[in-house]
Amino acid sequence: MKMKLQEVFDLYEEQLGLVEFSIRELFRNKIPFIPLIGNYIISSGGKRMRPLFHLISADLAGYKGNAHIDIAGIIESIHTASLLHDDVVDMAEIRRGNPTANSIWGNQIVVLVGDFLYSNALKTAVMQKNQKIMEILSGATTRMTEGELLQLNRTGNPDITEHDYIEIISAKTGALISAACRLGAVLAELPEAQENALAQFGMKTGIVFQMADDILDYMADENALGKNLCKDLEEGKITLPLLNLLTVAGEDERSEIKQIIRDFSDKGISRIMALLQKYRSIELSLQKARSLLDEARSELSAFPDGQAKEALLALSEYSLQREK
Repeated sequence: MKMKLQEVFDLYEEQLGLVEFSIRELFRNKIPFIPLIGNYIISSGGKRMRPLFHLISADLAGYKGNAHIDIAGIIESIHTASLLHDDVVDMAEIRRGNPTANSIWGNQIVVLVGDFLYSNALKTAVMQKNQKIMEILSGATTRMTEGELLQLNRTGNPDITEHDYIEIISAKTGALISAACRLGAVLAELPEAQENALAQFGMKTGIVFQMADDILDYMADENALGKNLCKDLEEGKITLPLLNLLTVAGEDERSEIKQIIRDFSDKGISRIMALLQKYRSIELSLQKARSLLDEARSELSAFPDGQAKEALLALSEYSLQREK
């Protein structure tokens, strides 16, 4: 019987509790804004998916030490820093149904707290005294920033390609999940082939995770998603459903879609939603994500069956099936 997501969380509940403590420690500082904002973010929720990917990967790899707890906290801190910066860049006011930190404390303070988190997380990683761990974490952090810059460069551009889109989400989302999985293998000193398999599993699952998030933007209501319907379109972000639509729509319809992208309006949303339904673009986008998820899951064939493998498979399935 396939493992359910809640069973995965139950299985790693104790370790996740230790990770939570590790995250709070990374926010500990004599400057009041840092722990204040840290406590607000931690209390705002989040499933700690990236730390969980790391914990399970370390388990699958057979790691028996304690370093994975600190590394999981570092991974979540890097993710949190990226969210703080993203919300400032996007001028977002809501995340997970709650006011964003920048809407409460202002952009200047939140950007600096994000900077602190990045630097403190990497400083803590140095204490592992493992050059490979540092290379993987710093590489993932660099790619995340590159992905954000590439997305800004492509914002509002109706001629963006699917290759551009995959490059963006590989960097923004895939890179850190890939690093989280790969680091489990590094801690256990697994052969390069298995390390690469876990890294590829994480990358492909991370891409699917972002694809699903982008698809949900055209499916969920504001209360469920924690942001407005078609918020990505409003921000000029051209994601998988719209890319599919631009590929399959007729010439006149493509021109119309591109004009809507340039001049966003409520009327434009209604038209886009109608065209998405006409051409089954949501369904086709889900099929593409499912195909990539199958590739990700096949990467785990390099590992023997067992509880940890089932847990990773369950986590990968959630990346596509979740509702926000």
